[in-house]
Amino acid sequence: MSSPSLVIFGGGNMGAALARGLVAEKFLVPSELVIVEKSSDRRAILSKDFPESVISEQMLNCDSVIVAVKPNDVAEICSTLNNFGVRQLLSIAAGVTIASIESVCGNSISVVRAMPNTPALIGQGASAMAASVNCSSDQISWAKKILQSVGKVVDVEENLLDAVTGLSGSGPAYIFLLAEALTNAGVQQGLSAEVANDLVRQLLVGSSALLAQSADSPAKLRQNVTSPNGTTAAGIATLENKHFAEIISAAVHAATARSKELGQ
Repeated sequence: MSSPSLVIFGGGNMGAALARGLVAEKFLVPSELVIVEKSSDRRAILSKDFPESVISEQMLNCDSVIVAVKPNDVAEICSTLNNFGVRQLLSIAAGVTIASIESVCGNSISVVRAMPNTPALIGQGASAMAASVNCSSDQISWAKKILQSVGKVVDVEENLLDAVTGLSGSGPAYIFLLAEALTNAGVQQGLSAEVANDLVRQLLVGSSALLAQSADSPAKLRQNVTSPNGTTAAGIATLENKHFAEIISAAVHAATARSKELGQ
C-alpha cells in the first residue's frame, strides 16, 4: 500500500474513538488510516470495526502519528519513530511530557501533547492540548482538528495538563461514581434498582444538557433548584456538612499529583 495519512499507535478505547471521529468528520478516508496494536485479540476487534483500514502489529512509514498507549510504553515507541519518517506526533498519554518525548525521538519530530476524556467515545469529549515550541501553526491546527473530531478542545500551557488530567481527564469516573451513589441511595429509599437507574441516568443527561445550554453559572443553576427550607436545601445542607466541595477538590488534587508522578 502507499504511505498512510495517519498511524494511530494504540487501538484501545481512546485510539479507536479518535479513529471513529476522524472518519466520521471526513478528516481522512478509512483506507488512509493505520492502527498499530500489539494485542491480537484487540486487532481482531479493530478489524471488524474498521474493515477498510489497516490493522497492524508493526509500525508503517508515515508522516503523522497519534500515540495512544499507556504512559510506560511511550518512550519505547517514540524512540523508533524517526526510522519511519514521522514529522508530527500527537500524544494522549497521561503525564508524559513533551520534553520526555523529544528526548527519545529528537527535535525533528514536532510534538503536541493532549488530554482527552472518555466521552470522546460518543463524540462528546473534552480535551486540552499544548504544543512544543517547534510546532508550526499548520501542525498545531492538525492536532486540534483531530481532537475536535471527538469533542471540544481548549489550549493550555503544558504545565497545566496535569491539572486537566485530574479534572476532565479523570472527571468522567467521578460522575459515574456519583451515578452509582445516587442509584444506590434511591434503592435505599425504596425505589427498585431499575427505576432508580432510569431516573439517575436521565437526571444526569438532563442536568448536563441544561448546564451546557444555559448562560447561567453552575452556582446560579443550583440556586434556582434550591428553594429556602425545601427538600433540595435539606440535601445540599447535608452535602455541605459532609464537606462535599472539599472531597471533590481532594479527588482532583490526587489525580493531578498522580499525573505528575507518571511523567517523572
